[in-house]
Amino acid sequence: MQIRELAIPDAYEVTPKQFTDDRGLFLEWYRFDRLEEAVGHPLNLRQANISVSRRGSVRGIHFADIPPSQAKYVTAPRGAVLDFVVDIRVGSPTFGQWDSVLLDDRDRRAVYVAEGLGHCFVALTDDATVSYLVSDVYNPTREHGINPLDPDVALRFPAEAGDLLLSPKDTDAPGLAEAAASGLLPSWEQARALYASLDHGGE
Repeated sequence: MQIRELAIPDAYEVTPKQFTDDRGLFLEWYRFDRLEEAVGHPLNLRQANISVSRRGSVRGIHFADIPPSQAKYVTAPRGAVLDFVVDIRVGSPTFGQWDSVLLDDRDRRAVYVAEGLGHCFVALTDDATVSYLVSDVYNPTREHGINPLDPDVALRFPAEAGDLLLSPKDTDAPGLAEAAASGLLPSWEQARALYASLDHGGE
């Protein structure tokens, strides 16, 4: 298993080693100890989700209030998605920037998205299945979004996604500048304080 930090601090790409034989293949797609070593604290799992999307579907940009927010460990066991991590932490050195990772059923990579970061993906195939391990249960009163088509963020959706399909919730979400001006976004200081508390077991 190889783990590398993305261009956005506190987000990581995880590439598993696959073992194949006449029966098929085997891999470890999640290892709590290896992830903790890279991130600096454990991912305390509270919920697991699955989404199935048709080609062109966009989900995000989503995030949750700090604290406790919601860290995510994301992979695509079927089909392919382009997964985006967006730095929405006000005051971060990479605020407003993003990085992306192809998640598919060939390389079987995963992405770790720390609390306070924005997350989004676009389905590149029909029946693209995405699995999420998350650090807290869903709380609709603390969940927010940023419009994934916001020109200030300027996500680049690949041509193979085709026509984009978005929910009204996502198209009605504010842009990055509006969300920042309204005080909706987490701050870099809030995020660092949360990560530090997790480093010490939440004390």
